[in-house]
Amino acid sequence: MTEGDTDMSVDTEAVRLRTEADEPGWEVDPDDEWGVAVIATVGRQLKLRREAVGMRAADFGKAVGYGEDMVYKIEGGKRIPRPEYLEDADRVLGAGGLISAMKEDVAKVQYPKRVRDLAQMEARAVEIGVYEDSNIAGLLQTEGHMRALFGAWLPAYSDEETERVVGARMARRSIFERSPAPTLSFVQEEVTLRRPVGGRMVWRRQLEHLLELGELRNVSIQVMPTDVEEHFGTGGVIEVLKFPDATAVGRSEGAFNGRPVTDPKQIRILDLRYSMIRAQALTPRESRAFIEQMLGET
Repeated sequence: MTEGDTDMSVDTEAVRLRTEADEPGWEVDPDDEWGVAVIATVGRQLKLRREAVGMRAADFGKAVGYGEDMVYKIEGGKRIPRPEYLEDADRVLGAGGLISAMKEDVAKVQYPKRVRDLAQMEARAVEIGVYEDSNIAGLLQTEGHMRALFGAWLPAYSDEETERVVGARMARRSIFERSPAPTLSFVQEEVTLRRPVGGRMVWRRQLEHLLELGELRNVSIQVMPTDVEEHFGTGGVIEVLKFPDATAVGRSEGAFNGRPVTDPKQIRILDLRYSMIRAQALTPRESRAFIEQMLGET
């Protein structure tokens, strides 16, 4: 082996190139047509830029810390490139920001399609009603609460997958900053507030966050006491989103096989159930006092 060969061997061992095993959860969902199209376009642009500067895939991979196989999969639209990959590619290929600018579109694709669809509907809704019986509603959760919930999931999420789902849920919270503001109402089972998810400090911060959101003029938070005898929410979670054109979409675990529905008759059924649940729950003012008392007891 020549001296040059020895140096090359040392360099290869010193730099561990990332493979698919290092990035679980960044595969492209084949059923996500828009996502497939976006990632295919991004991959094509990366390949064209690399070939334009006369750089082999293997050399480019070493420059950005990825194996050659991963480079081909990203360029072929089979893998979602991480933001750091696009930043490094922009630097290595001298793209002047054109490649790193694609991070915005890629960031949307990295979230699961069903979460993106929900976020898009929430962004259009003028009224949203949510009844939750097992967890605090996703829109009301703090980041610490989210991480604790996903950390207890089985089978366990990888760190990468946790970042994706937490990022997707955090992005949905932009609804509280919309103008004009939608009307948001939530009914939470008492048990969801008493469960110390994430430990004492995370739990306290979650209760404080509920009180903060409850101060917003367009947000109503109610608590359903555990000792209510006749309860219309025993069928599980209910969500109803209403849009400016008078259409709506709803979902209930205990009705219509849990599938989203848009038929006016079915929406009226969910609306009625949700209205009855709100009537049985503590008023927003009583609920606030209830949460404040819980906070004082933690």
